[in-house]
Parts: sequence; C-alpha cells; structure tokens
Amino acid sequence: MKRILTLLMLASGAWASGGEALTGTWVGISCLVIFIMGYYIIAAEETYHINKAKPALFIGTFIFMLIGVYFFMNGLDREALHHEVKLLILEIAEIFFFLFVAMTYIEALIERNVFNTLKYNLVSKGYSYKKLFWLTGVIAFFLSPIADNLTTALILSTVLITIEQKNKLFLVPGAINIVVAANAGGAWSPFGDITTLMAWTAKKGEFVDFIFLFPAAVVGWLITAYLLSLYVPKDKPNFDADNEPKVSILKGGKIIIGLGIFTIFSAVMAHQLFHLPAMWGMMFGLSLLKLYSYRLKRKHDEHIEIFKSVSKIENDTLLFFFGILAAVGGLHFLGFLDLAVKLYDTAGATTVNIGVGFLSAIVDNVPVMSAVLKSNPEMGIDQWMLVTLTAGVGGSLISFGSAAGVGVMGKLRGIYTFSAHMKYSWTVLVGYVISVIIWYVQFEIFGLM
Repeated sequence: MKRILTLLMLASGAWASGGEALTGTWVGISCLVIFIMGYYIIAAEETYHINKAKPALFIGTFIFMLIGVYFFMNGLDREALHHEVKLLILEIAEIFFFLFVAMTYIEALIERNVFNTLKYNLVSKGYSYKKLFWLTGVIAFFLSPIADNLTTALILSTVLITIEQKNKLFLVPGAINIVVAANAGGAWSPFGDITTLMAWTAKKGEFVDFIFLFPAAVVGWLITAYLLSLYVPKDKPNFDADNEPKVSILKGGKIIIGLGIFTIFSAVMAHQLFHLPAMWGMMFGLSLLKLYSYRLKRKHDEHIEIFKSVSKIENDTLLFFFGILAAVGGLHFLGFLDLAVKLYDTAGATTVNIGVGFLSAIVDNVPVMSAVLKSNPEMGIDQWMLVTLTAGVGGSLISFGSAAGVGVMGKLRGIYTFSAHMKYSWTVLVGYVISVIIWYVQFEIFGLM
C-alpha cells in the first residue's frame, strides 16, 4: 500500500506540473487519502461491523464536496465541475434504475415461491452429493446471466445449506463451485454482473459481443468444477421429503418469469436498436409487472404487492454502487486515472487486462472496472471483452473478491471462509488461466467474434 501511494504521489507531481490535473494540489492528495481510507473500511467491513454502503456513500459524495470547496476558494470556473457531475449522474442513474428493476423482479419471484420451489425440487429428489454439486453449478452458471451473480449465489447457497449443514467436504467445494459458476456465467451476459453491465452501457461492446465470451467462461468454470468435484463425497445427504412441506409456485409466478424475460428483451432492444438507455426497457418491463399485479388482484384476488417487493430491495447495495462510482468519478476528474492510461501504454493491454483479474480478487471488480472505463484506454473490442472476462471471473480467486463470494460467506458463515476457499483456490486459478487462453485463441488467433 505504501509503495502504491508513493507511486501515485510521484505521478501526481508530474501531472500537476503540466497544469492539466489537480492531483498535486491539496484537494487531490486529500481526496486520494480519503478514497484509500474509505476503501480500507469497505474491505474490512467484517472487522468494523459497518455496512460497506456507508463509507462508500461518504467518500463518493465528500470527494466532490471537497472539489467544490477547492474550486470556490480559488475562483475557478465551476461549469467544468458541474458538467462532470451531470455526466456522472446520468451514468450512475442508468445502472441504478437497471438494477432497481432487476431486483424488483427477483423479489416478486421470491414472493411467488419460484425460488423456494426450485430449492424443494432439488433437495427432494434423493440425489448424491456429486450430482447436487453439478446441478447447483449448472443452474448458477445459466441463472446468473439473467438474475445476476449475487442473487444467484445467494439462492443456491441457501439450497446447499438446506441439503447439508455440517459436511464441509460437500459444502466448501459446493460453495466455491456456485461462486465461480455465478461469476463466470455473469461474465458473458450484459446483465450477469455489474462489471459487464457497466461495459455494455458504456458502449464498449454490442450485446452479441459479450455472448462470444461464452466459450472462455464455460470451459474455465467446467475445469474448476471438475477439479473441485474430485473432493466431493459420493454418498447421499439425509433428507426426508415426506417430512418436509411441499412447495409450489403461487398463481402468477410463471407469468412473472415470462415478463422478466421480456423485460430483458426490451432492455436489449432499447439499447441496441433504438439507442435508448437499457434502463428504459427495464422500466418499461417494470410498468408491465405493475399492470399485471393489478390485473391479478382484480381478477383472481391475488396480492403480489409490488410496492412490498420494492421495499425489500437491498438499498444498501444500490447506495454502495452509487458511492463507489461517484468516488472513482471524482478521482478521474482530479486526473489520477491518467496513470491507468500510462500503464496500458507501457505494459500493453493484454498484460494489464489479465492483471485486472487478479486486482479484482483483492479490491473488488466494481471500482476496478469503473477505473478502467473512466481512464478509457485506446483498445479494440477484443481487449474490452478480455477485461470484462477477467474482471468478472477474477473475483472468484479469493472468497471476498466478488459480491457473490461475500454473499455466500454470509450464508455459510463459519463454513465457507477465506481459509477454506484458499485451500481450493488453485482450482479457480487453473480455470482462470484456461479462460484467458481460450480468449486468446478465439479472439487473437482465429478472430472469432
């Protein structure tokens, strides 16, 4: 950390001398220190028992307040600051409302017992540990592109702990498999992970471009899953379906599944064909959900209560994204992200983008991807797809490197831990390397995209 700070300070002095950045001023140095301190608290939220949204929101807003003070004290033209914030609000709003609608649909499906039914159907079949291991992994990989990696990981980790509560030989590899599958599945869909959503809304690739990451994502996950499966016991868990109340999807649940798929289709059409923000299609889908809930209430006296679903949305998650994106936007305005561009020019895009995956595991992929997008290095579509892949998949290398991993750690507290993950982390690393190799063969050698 000390070396990184020193490097940034030296770089800031060089940029400040050019008169084009504020990195060498008191406001630049102060904002950098605030960002580092705030992010340390975010990373150590388990130690300080503070929700990560609180420090994220503070540093994101306080950085721009300090910049405003600096501009006012020095009589600088505040129009540039005003313009930057307006653009940042637009960028954040697109992501914010997209996630808002997606999370509302998830809550509505939960209320209609869709996921509880999935859980019951899995655990009541009498499958072996190995079969359940593969089933939960496959579901995670293909559900994540639609439901997002965090929601997918939370749902399926609940399934794991329902199946077995003590057998760590099944639970730990199973948890890692779900995290890796959810992150890998999210990497090839614009909605599967916040990083891919950010890259898509920033127009770094068309919708179809992300799908071309499927081979790298699926093979990398399959390699990791196979290696993990070697440690999973072959016997069956104890589960008596006769003593468990049967669960089924409530009325309207299947229609809402269809509306959710159509909402994603609307988002794609709005973004790709009409050149509207993707969130516009999502908000259209939300209007359909609300209208359907009204019809269901009037015709069948079934209460979905969409506002209740909205109230259950994890607002802390949305505020965390707001704070982090605002903070990175502040560092960009001050000039610190010019260092990223210099790094790309010096080391080369492929090397840096592969390194982004390892950095994502330590720092979290959202601020890392935000920094790359803000610095906006000159790269072809192949490199933008690579950094999307590595930022998404790289978070699986460490248990707390992604939102999915942190969520599963919370669900399997005391079982799926940092040390438990690191015991099998070599399997994730092998899959990560294989994913990058497949990307290289596909994009760089054969040009298949």
